[in-house]
Amino acid sequence: MHYLWLMLAIITETIGTSALQASAQFTRLWPSVVVVVGYGLSFYFMALSLKFMPVGIVYALWSGIGIVLIALIGKYYFGQDLDMPAIFGMGLIIAGILVIQLCSKTATH
Repeated sequence: MHYLWLMLAIITETIGTSALQASAQFTRLWPSVVVVVGYGLSFYFMALSLKFMPVGIVYALWSGIGIVLIALIGKYYFGQDLDMPAIFGMGLIIAGILVIQLCSKTATH
């Protein structure tokens, strides 16, 4: 169940961050509301996952997966291109997530 909470935290954070771009620096009402609700839900779901997982692991997964998802949304929805160093860096983030999940004894499996 803790991975469900973590995935919901990542999804709602990604929605909130996407709405942050769409809010035009909080000048548009509904995207701004989505930002506040998205981040609020994200932190709530992250708190639920922290009952079962260490904070360092939760935050690493939450932020790492969120970075990659936001970069993809930025590219395909907002038309923001990524250069090769950015793509390489995100590949390293994904590699780090895999190492944590496959090798770490501190990650809850």
